[in-house]
Amino acid sequence: MKFSVLISVYHKEKPDFLDQALSSMEDQTAKADEIVLVKDGPLTDELDAVIARHASNASIPYTIVVLEKNAGLGIALAKGVDACRHEWIARMDGDDIAASERFEKQIKFLSERPAVDILGTWISEFDDAMSRSTGERKPPLMHEDIVSYAKYRNPINHMTVIFRKSAVKEVGNYMPMNGFEDYFLWIRLLQKGYQFTNINDILVHARTGRDMILRRCGWPYFKNECYFQKNARELGFLSRYEYIRNILLRAVPRLLPVYVLKKVYNVLRKI
Repeated sequence: MKFSVLISVYHKEKPDFLDQALSSMEDQTAKADEIVLVKDGPLTDELDAVIARHASNASIPYTIVVLEKNAGLGIALAKGVDACRHEWIARMDGDDIAASERFEKQIKFLSERPAVDILGTWISEFDDAMSRSTGERKPPLMHEDIVSYAKYRNPINHMTVIFRKSAVKEVGNYMPMNGFEDYFLWIRLLQKGYQFTNINDILVHARTGRDMILRRCGWPYFKNECYFQKNARELGFLSRYEYIRNILLRAVPRLLPVYVLKKVYNVLRKI
């Protein structure tokens, strides 16, 4: 099975983190056939240097997609999907680290289960230095459970997913949905009947330090959450009750102080 890796990078990424992420992609026991890297607007000289070094030295061919200005993750990933040459696309974030056997295990799983269209894995969460574990995120494994879970929480760890390009294109590709680009894609795919699965194995180590919490609280994120829930309701994915419940239990907590929201995340992680 040939597959592409899709990464989007923008100017606020940290060069050291990107270097580690790209190295983890290149050092896999099962190599990708290409790495498609989207530059979402102008980058810093340090980030450009990291990308240039990897693109010139890696045994895996790089395809660099350059956007003239920062367009946001939804548009950047949509452009990246279009640029990928293979049917299977594996996502990776520019600040996380994949286990060396990630692709080997995912490709083996998919080759044995041809009905699966979207495959994620569990993650371990760390502080920015990757020195202290802050928990694990283990969404459900089976499709039916994923459908139920998606009614109130994101059912796929985005940085772990591998999906069929044709399926994503069929539902309109990634779309602008600030903070919820992946979740919005999943619910559209679920509504079309595409089959989801998660592997009960931690195959990506994700940075989820204080900066992550800061990005997910406050009035702007509250409005983004409400906008996403409104769209999910209009698509028919959520009932009226589910929509109101999510506004109360998901959107309103975005207005809480950071230290309180962090405790909420710790509780939700155990559910």
